[in-house]
Order: sequence, then C-alpha cells, then structure tokens
Amino acid sequence: MSDFDAKPKPHPGWSLAIDYGPLLVFFLSFRIGGIFAATGSFMVAILIAIIVSRWRLNRVSPMLWLSAILVLGFGGLTLWLHDPLMIRYKATAVYVLLSGLLFIGLARGKPLLKYVLEAGYDGLTDRGWMILSRNWAWFFAALAAANQVLIYLRVSDSTYINVKVGGFIAATFLFALANIPVMTKHGFGEDKPVD
Repeated sequence: MSDFDAKPKPHPGWSLAIDYGPLLVFFLSFRIGGIFAATGSFMVAILIAIIVSRWRLNRVSPMLWLSAILVLGFGGLTLWLHDPLMIRYKATAVYVLLSGLLFIGLARGKPLLKYVLEAGYDGLTDRGWMILSRNWAWFFAALAAANQVLIYLRVSDSTYINVKVGGFIAATFLFALANIPVMTKHGFGEDKPVD
C-alpha cells in the first residue's frame, strides 16, 4: 500500500465534536425553541453523530451507541407523551447503567474502565484501575440520585438544563481531577506499572 492509499488519521477534534456536539445542539435548541424542540434536535443530532463517527473515525463507540439508544427512546417518549420529564429520566438511566456496569465489573474482579480508557492512562496498574472504576461507579450512582432529586422537585426546564450543563459537567470535571492523585500513586504515566 502506498502513502497515497493510506487513510489519514482523523483530527482529534472529530471525537470532541461527536461526543459533545449533540449536547450543544440540545442546549442551543432549548434556548431557541424550548424543551420539545431541543429533544427533537437532540435526537437528530445523535443520529448525525453516529453517521459522522462511522464516516470520519471508522467506528462508533459503545458509549455513543448507548447514548443514541437512550436519547431516541426517552426522546421519543418525551415527544409522543408530550411530557418533558421523560427526557430527564434518560440521564438517570445512563448514570444507573454506567454505575451498574462498573459495579458488576468490580464484583467480577474486572475494572471495566480499563477497556474503555486504557489507551489514555499509560502505566496505571490493575489495582489503580480497580480503584478508579470503584470511584466512578459511586460517582455515577451519585449523579443518578442527584438527577432523580431534580426530577422529584419538578424544577423548571430552564433550571434543570442549567444544573445539568453547569453543575453536572463541572462536578464531573472536578471529580476527574480529584482522581489524579490516586492514578499517579498507582503508576499513571510510568513506563512500567508497579503495584
């Protein structure tokens, strides 16, 4: 195969656009047309993200498939029942599913985060992966509970979106940063992992 036949490596910005593009579409559509317009736009955007992922990255990640199934399922219920609470349950379903999968992996002695994130966490030991998986399992469980509290309180659509976009994303970022000391203690960034 010549250099001309080799497919160029996709720009890393494609992954970012595919992962966060549909959320941005949802947020902007909500500001312009409300929750039902945002839900419909979100459903279309997630389908476009799958097509672009397959086209530009030659694959569709399991997380994108999962998100698409839940967005289309709960989004369809939101529009069909004309009930904005349905799309809120999607977030709870995602968090419960992620938490449950991580806890099941831990119970079986398999840190499932390792299979998803291994390429980006060079040197992390098996013990480090177990701790990281446990931490994220509890974090996702906490997000599911927090989301259910917002649903129970029946906050306005605007308040809900602001808490989800501002609060939950910020909390996720801060939680990821808080796990850096655990990762460095367990070999993150080292050439040879040592337990």
